[in-house]
Amino acid sequence: MNGAQAVIRTLVDGGVDVCFANPGTSEMHFVAALDDVPEMRAVLTLFEGVATGAADGYARMTGSPAATLLHLGPGLGNGIANLHNARRAGTPLVNVIGDHALTHKRLDAPLESDIDALAGAVSGWVRRSLATSEVGADTADAVAAAARGQVASLVLPADVSWSDGARVAAVPARRPAPQVPAAVVEEVAGLLGGSTMLFLGGDAVLEPGLRAAAQVAAGTGTRLLSQRSPARMQRGAGVPDVLKLPYPPDGARKQLDGVEHLVLVGAREPVAFFGYPGMDGRLVPDGCTVHVLAEPGEDVVAALQALAELAAPDATPQLAEARRPELPTGELDIKALAEVVGALLPERAIVVDEALTSGYFLPLATVGAPAHDWLTLTGGAIGQGMPVAVGAAVACPDRPVISLQADGSAMYTIQALWTQAREQLDVTTVICDNSAYAILASELANVGAAGGGERAGKLLDLGGPALDFVALATGMGVPATRATTAEELAEQFRAALAEPGPHLIDAVLPRG
Repeated sequence: MNGAQAVIRTLVDGGVDVCFANPGTSEMHFVAALDDVPEMRAVLTLFEGVATGAADGYARMTGSPAATLLHLGPGLGNGIANLHNARRAGTPLVNVIGDHALTHKRLDAPLESDIDALAGAVSGWVRRSLATSEVGADTADAVAAAARGQVASLVLPADVSWSDGARVAAVPARRPAPQVPAAVVEEVAGLLGGSTMLFLGGDAVLEPGLRAAAQVAAGTGTRLLSQRSPARMQRGAGVPDVLKLPYPPDGARKQLDGVEHLVLVGAREPVAFFGYPGMDGRLVPDGCTVHVLAEPGEDVVAALQALAELAAPDATPQLAEARRPELPTGELDIKALAEVVGALLPERAIVVDEALTSGYFLPLATVGAPAHDWLTLTGGAIGQGMPVAVGAAVACPDRPVISLQADGSAMYTIQALWTQAREQLDVTTVICDNSAYAILASELANVGAAGGGERAGKLLDLGGPALDFVALATGMGVPATRATTAEELAEQFRAALAEPGPHLIDAVLPRG
């Protein structure tokens, strides 16, 4: 058995049976070995940022790692933005990164680079396999490391891959999440009340955690708030509705106003997205004490359930009622777009949200829709939405995936549409097409650089020429339409949901 065969067989035996790939010469023995291990599903992407984003989306929905196959340092470099997002999401993910043969590295060939340094910037675990006899064990360790909620990167030299003498290794059993001590739960229980807020993240914003948190709120008057961009949040009718921390610092501070005790539950302390002149980036109010109920990686849900049982055993959590907005008519703007999505969102949908400034009205419009999952831009590196939708659709082929995508960030990973077409994934992409980097226009003022003239404005404008998303999508095999009114969007959205396979709708919004 050669090294590549041992890597793939160890991955599959360890529960990693999907690989999003963009291979090159150094990975050819891995590619050939796929025929020897048919249990591994290999999904080709046309750009490494699609592969890494898709692996992120897959793991968010399954809780188990997917693998990527990347070509040396430049291939890894192309995938780093979405690996950054995956790291911020706490996503379990295994990168297999090909490298030059060990005997070739000393020649400083054109593709030679410091892969370990690049991988270390976005990985919690990095190892270079140096012996074919050990490559199975290295792979098993990578899977075990990823299962702890981090990106694990295995560097695989070509000669380690092609040489014989490899052995399959067993992946260690996954350890359960550490339990929060009872004393910590009791201490937090003594803080609960109207001036205390539970700040939720990680598994705390899945339905069991939300129910327990809402029970605490109902019984004690404690306030609830979610982190700004949770990796996966469950919401909709029958699920407690918890507001998310707003993006603008002023709005975030208003949500935290009056809080004397901020209790972190699977989340980090809230901070502003950027530093602004004359403004403190720390959002916690003066005089507020920060406490920790559960760290990310601990059993957050069990801690919340124990807190609910101790502090509010008889309370009934408030759940979102089933309700939908009326279908809008007339002009298509961001409010009408949100109302169309809320009115027509199908049951068990997975919503991938990279609408950015066009998504302001989405939370209110969808809160009473049938229960659904909501995946967000965790690390702020744009170009995540369409790749994450690919991974979510591969993970959950029986569920509709709705990708709400800003136009500027769509162009970072537009190649994801080709993979959606090739795999016939059930993804409906709605492009929020306002022909601008609209978020940057507001940030120009926020950082005190307002007053920019014509030349500055050109760097925020996506016109001249206009992006033709219908042509781009159809050119990659995805049926596409364009909506310019609320009625057209509703008609096209309903039709796309009724047909299997991918679709794209270019929703033309007011410019900027």
